[in-house]
Amino acid sequence: MSHESIKVKISLNKPGVADRLVSILKKYPGIDLTNDSQGNGPDLLILELGSNPEEDFARITDLLKQGKAREIFLVSNDMAPAVLMQAMRAGVKEIFPLPLDANDVFQALERFKARNPEDSYGKSRPETGKIISIVGSKGGVGATTVAVNLAVTWSESKRKPSVALLDMNTMLGEVPLFLEITPKFHWGEITKNIDRLDKEFLLKVMTRHESGVHVLPSPSSLNGHHSPTPDIIQRLLDEMKRTFDVVVIDAGQPMKDVSLKTLQLSDEVLLVSILSLPCLSNTVRMMRSYVDYSYVNREHINVILNRVMKKMEISIQDAEESFGKSILFSLPNDYNTSMTAINSGKPLSHVSPKSELARSFMALADKLIPTEDNSKQIKTKSWSLFNRLARKDAKRGLVTGDHSFGFPATPDASTSY
Repeated sequence: MSHESIKVKISLNKPGVADRLVSILKKYPGIDLTNDSQGNGPDLLILELGSNPEEDFARITDLLKQGKAREIFLVSNDMAPAVLMQAMRAGVKEIFPLPLDANDVFQALERFKARNPEDSYGKSRPETGKIISIVGSKGGVGATTVAVNLAVTWSESKRKPSVALLDMNTMLGEVPLFLEITPKFHWGEITKNIDRLDKEFLLKVMTRHESGVHVLPSPSSLNGHHSPTPDIIQRLLDEMKRTFDVVVIDAGQPMKDVSLKTLQLSDEVLLVSILSLPCLSNTVRMMRSYVDYSYVNREHINVILNRVMKKMEISIQDAEESFGKSILFSLPNDYNTSMTAINSGKPLSHVSPKSELARSFMALADKLIPTEDNSKQIKTKSWSLFNRLARKDAKRGLVTGDHSFGFPATPDASTSY
């Protein structure tokens, strides 16, 4: 066993509390206290919950997503159930009440060591990939179509990033049908063997499509498989981020703790909707729920409109007014091309690469993660419905990409872990 030190950074506002914590940590063997102003980031960051918990929890979530610390502990004068629940959702591993107790800190450090191999202490964490979750506002709006074609578009772009496609539609996943593959394994294998999870095991379980996308489908049944927990999902996505440049999740309609955990860990959540009243109403409710319960920061959630036609009873402007937010992107309605691709088990780029719909996916992929080849193609020809709609929006004074919501966030603690 190696004897590397645990690199710890403290950021507390109260000098007396900070001094007490330092004195406790100095009594624990193998602790390296650091300011880490220009280093690789600490193994453990200990923060204090301030007067604006919502801002603090949003900051914690971003710090963890950016890999600024391996884990974050929190010191808080407020131990109300709502605060504890928000802390867990933000990714905080341990929370200490005041006044600080040395035994509490020592036990938390032991748990930290149990979760993290000692030979990884103090080492730089490589830049991790992006997680993008695709969520359907209701069944049948095309969320799987969006997830599959975005994944393939990125994988086939000039830069050739490594792309994973994770199907979180429990028991109803259709990703293998969309890509005409017959996977030998699914993520149920990982829930049974979570202690074996590393890059080698992950790649062995996944199925590689001819486009280069690595697919991890959902089990057709949970019989004989352990149900995943939020902790297992976090471990799986952490490993996928270390292994792939882009992780696309077909999240279905997540409303359970395990599925919601995927949204919490995502860099971007895309809500797929269509211009129908029930669907738009669902979209508004889902956005409010995700933000109010602190699963997704408001700037990380956007709306994709699918199957948009030139003349519809509900306009894009109507939809934006109901959301209190501009539409990120609109995909044109092309039933024949879309169904041909689905029924043949092929992505749009393989069935009709020059179609307006396939080109729209290239534009959407480039908008989310710009790539050199996509940027050039978008500039060469104003072909997409999105471009036409964007010009119309500009005339109306709408600004695409506005990340503000028309409702306040009111975090609640009515759901448990």
